[in-house]
Amino acid sequence: MSAATLERQFRPIYESLDNGSNKSAIVSCNKLLKRYPNNILCKALKALALVRLQKVEESLLLSDEILSLKPLDEPTISAMMHVLKGLGRNTDLVMMCEEAYKSQPQNEEYGAQAFFAHVRAGNWKSAQQISTKMHKQFQEDRYLYWSVISAILQANDPSTPESMRLLLYKLAHRLITSSPTPSYLSTDRFYMHINILKELDLYDEAKTLLESDVGKAICSTSLACSQIRRDIWRKRELFKEEGTRAQDRLTEGDRNWLEFLSILDGTFHPIASIRDEASEQCKQECRENMDKARTFLADIAQKDGTKNRAAALALTELECRAYKHGLSDLSTVISSLEDYFSQFGDKACCFEDLKGYLDSEIASSERWQSTLLSHRPSFESVDSLQRLINIRKFQRHCLSEAEITVEAEITRGLQYLSEYMDGLTLGKGLPVTELQPADDLLLLSAHAFVSAWTLSGSEDPLYNAVIVLEFGLSKSRMSFLMRMMLIRIYRILGAPALALDHYRDMNVKRVQNDTLSHLILTRALTFSLAATGDLTYPTECLESSQIYLLNAQETSDFIVRAFTAERYTQIPEFIEFEDRLENSLQRDVVKLEHVRMRLTHEQLHTDIIDMELIELKFIFDRLHHDNRDFVILPNYQPACKPTFNEQSLMFGKSCGQGWLWSFLKIYIRAFQHASDLDETVEEKLLIGDRPKKSPDPETKLPLPQRLAIKKSEEAAELTWEERQLMEWATALGDWLEPHHNHTRPPPHVVLAEAAKQTELKTGLPLRGVDLKALNVPNGVSKKDEETPTIKEVPELVVRFFDDMNSRFKLLLLSKGSSSQLLHVATITQEAYVLLAIETLRFKTASVVKIHKLGNLVAMIRDVRQKANFVMKEMATELLKVSEAEGTADSRSAVVQVCTPVTIGQIDYDFVLNIAKSVTDSRKKVLEGVAKGMLKLHATHS
Repeated sequence: MSAATLERQFRPIYESLDNGSNKSAIVSCNKLLKRYPNNILCKALKALALVRLQKVEESLLLSDEILSLKPLDEPTISAMMHVLKGLGRNTDLVMMCEEAYKSQPQNEEYGAQAFFAHVRAGNWKSAQQISTKMHKQFQEDRYLYWSVISAILQANDPSTPESMRLLLYKLAHRLITSSPTPSYLSTDRFYMHINILKELDLYDEAKTLLESDVGKAICSTSLACSQIRRDIWRKRELFKEEGTRAQDRLTEGDRNWLEFLSILDGTFHPIASIRDEASEQCKQECRENMDKARTFLADIAQKDGTKNRAAALALTELECRAYKHGLSDLSTVISSLEDYFSQFGDKACCFEDLKGYLDSEIASSERWQSTLLSHRPSFESVDSLQRLINIRKFQRHCLSEAEITVEAEITRGLQYLSEYMDGLTLGKGLPVTELQPADDLLLLSAHAFVSAWTLSGSEDPLYNAVIVLEFGLSKSRMSFLMRMMLIRIYRILGAPALALDHYRDMNVKRVQNDTLSHLILTRALTFSLAATGDLTYPTECLESSQIYLLNAQETSDFIVRAFTAERYTQIPEFIEFEDRLENSLQRDVVKLEHVRMRLTHEQLHTDIIDMELIELKFIFDRLHHDNRDFVILPNYQPACKPTFNEQSLMFGKSCGQGWLWSFLKIYIRAFQHASDLDETVEEKLLIGDRPKKSPDPETKLPLPQRLAIKKSEEAAELTWEERQLMEWATALGDWLEPHHNHTRPPPHVVLAEAAKQTELKTGLPLRGVDLKALNVPNGVSKKDEETPTIKEVPELVVRFFDDMNSRFKLLLLSKGSSSQLLHVATITQEAYVLLAIETLRFKTASVVKIHKLGNLVAMIRDVRQKANFVMKEMATELLKVSEAEGTADSRSAVVQVCTPVTIGQIDYDFVLNIAKSVTDSRKKVLEGVAKGMLKLHATHS
């Protein structure tokens, strides 16, 4: 077949694949394969279309056939790279590229593909070896530098032993110094060279390079090189020299804050480097340095005026450091703070600039308090309004414990609200995309009401916080800070639909799904109506997880492009970004939440249990990174009190690593008991590669031993109800585990059944499994094992549902919040589902009969009856509560407690509409959870 004919016949296939018409591509491939049955490229393109259609078994068989032929042509290899990447078979991808390179060692393109395959897989040792080989073969400088960066990345890999790190950096140093072209010809190469010298403590060699004319020129234009130079100077304790250099840079017009810090570090180095009491000589030297620095910074500050605040802030930093070292008095520090506030108090950044300097001694001083009180409120201009806002923030930050009472906080909340209303006149006529200049006063008001709630325990202040924030959003639609506060408060009030609406209005994009989804998806089961068929929250989980799929598909391509373009400063950042997303704590918290909700919606069957078991075990092996952003939440609470983030955590507990680990142990063990998979069967059925394990020594322990580990720091992140669930699940698992192990079919039987099912579904044999060989039993028969003794039901298993019911009734009597009632109910519901999973095996009559488990089944039936009773009773009570929420009285009650903010401030009808939204949302979730519990009761009773 000629090249022109080949191109013409393959064109429809490529066009279909490019357009996403994968079925059409398969049809075209099948037509071509009838004429040319051995065309390997056509098979590779068909496998790619099958992968995109999620026809995994068919694509697996086809890709195995192609790999066995060891493809060498570039189009086939390119297609197979996409196929194997889609199947998660990075090991096969590496082997394919290496085979191609070995068969044609003079093919530079194949060498690069083999190198990039190892890069994608994170195999830095092999990548370094291939790039070294390529440099010897093709004598191109960039391959040598690829080898250098690969050695560095291997040294920085968490799995690399500490003893190897030094050797790898020495290897990188030897390679870079052997380069025929000097590193300073490229900024990125120079950065990598200096970084190696820093890691090896070769400071003299680094200084020679950095102080050369070329080195100075590079550092003046590259922030990365400038930063690493600064780090080296610090390690060599050249603080004075660095301070002198920084003065030169600032005189030339640079205003990088790091340059100011270099001057301050040089100023106080004589005393800061001494651990014990400094001598009078050192103190005198510091005083002389301070006088010089103060003069220099004052000149810069005077020159900059209000155009740049860095020098003025550096003066404040200087006085605060002097005070800490005993070289100045409190009066001087406060004078510096006053000067800064006088000059920049009308800037929005003023509070954040000075907050770190306001320790308890300064904050409580009469002089600072009188300084703040001396400024009278003014609404004449935006600048005067901003100065008032900063004063209110400082005053609130400096409040003492004695000044923080329920009544005082409510009074402050109303004062901030009144001043906000006065400040609205300055924002008239602004476009809807702009924020009101007075918005921060409204945030302060909401903070005060939230603080009053934490002190009183009554939800009344929270309703006031909701009203003021909703009112603020009617004036500043784009205020994401108000929306985040409302999300937190609505979840506490048990109005999840309103919280979700605000979250969606924030229009979270791409990686923000990883950093911000905790706002709405933490303990999402509490508000999930998946049991009734409402998949709002499960869908939100899936949508927020798209970023992780994109990360797997795209970020490795960015890394490859960075290698190609020799952007060595970017490569470690891309790799860290990929790793932090791939092993994100929030990713797996959301995954576990989705599993918890999925089990309330879908029928329990072995496919779900087996699949989720494998995925959760992968999660259990990971080293997690916590990328959640809590700093973005506004915090204007007093310094002596918890932050707004801490105050507004639902149930006062954060879902971190401890929460994830606790629930993973619950579900992995339950799924293990319900599943017929063991390690050998799982290995056969696994499609892609296993993820890299965490270097934590605990991951090397046997899985049963790891699941049995209980840590106090993990339990600390659980609510009382979750701890009860954990203990109950452990007791239930211990009781039933011997019977699961005894009745579970042998591995060869499980594999044979899996092979038959695969052949029935796809018409194809199970990959890597010989069905004929499996028909012959091997190993010890279950019949030869001693039947475990049936023990009495543990008291904890029996008592759990009664304890949860008592807790629920107590909350009803004390008029606990809706979110607390829902939490107790959904944890009880979760236990009910876990009971169904743990006892799924014993519902099969043949299993009970063969293994004589009648007494065990009778005991399980008693536990289930108790659970049925409690589930129905809780559901009935929730329905009653929901009916009360949907009345005019409930709305009137909310309006009544919001009277303070409505009198002469916010329109009554506006408050009534918000009250209706809150009560309707609460009614919907209470009713939905109740109906879901009844549905689950009907399904599993």
